[in-house]
Amino acid sequence: MSALTGSVYFGAGLSIIAYWIGVKIQKKTGLVVCNSLLIAGLLIVAVLKLTGISYEDYNQGGSIITLFLAPATACLAVTIYSKIDLLKKYWLPVVAGCLAGTLVSMGSILLMCRLFGLDHEMTMSLLPKSVTTPIATAVAGGHGGIVSIAVAAVIFTGILGNLTAPLLIRLFRVKEPLAVGLGLGACSHAIGTAKALELGETQGAMSGLAMGLCGLLTAVVALFIV
Repeated sequence: MSALTGSVYFGAGLSIIAYWIGVKIQKKTGLVVCNSLLIAGLLIVAVLKLTGISYEDYNQGGSIITLFLAPATACLAVTIYSKIDLLKKYWLPVVAGCLAGTLVSMGSILLMCRLFGLDHEMTMSLLPKSVTTPIATAVAGGHGGIVSIAVAAVIFTGILGNLTAPLLIRLFRVKEPLAVGLGLGACSHAIGTAKALELGETQGAMSGLAMGLCGLLTAVVALFIV
């Protein structure tokens, strides 16, 4: 058993199977709360807890999945390039929207951390919650935050955005695809972008752009907050 769980294939295989089950459940039920990524995460945690397998053993293979995160994010550039004419036309609203999204996200975290009396370490861990994982870990780890908490905050934020996006779009009657994409990318990074791609090509392209631009802005703004 130890030979199996200690293998890099175990973590990778468990991640793939858990996500496959999540996708099947999501398609079968059609419920928003049955998010495939959320189900996969819960299944992996349940398996590790029930079997007593350590996270370190799982992550030998699970980390292989993580390696694909950055290349997958970079591939969004193809979708963005396909909308280059739209981007040229609306470059100012795009930049202004991403800047506003970054400042609101970071400002709300700073305010809440002050209200609840959280220390600098916890504040810096939560500050980059709305940007993609590689940037969030760099910002949190580079400014005295706890990387594991930063990753958990990023995942939670992404899943929450993915789940609530359709409801919020209807509630606030947002009909402009560009605005929908920018909002999802600015608030819920790659997981939100996955939902944006489901909504349409323009939404996906703008979400991918917002995800990258907001990540860079977050890294820059964090320098002044520290």
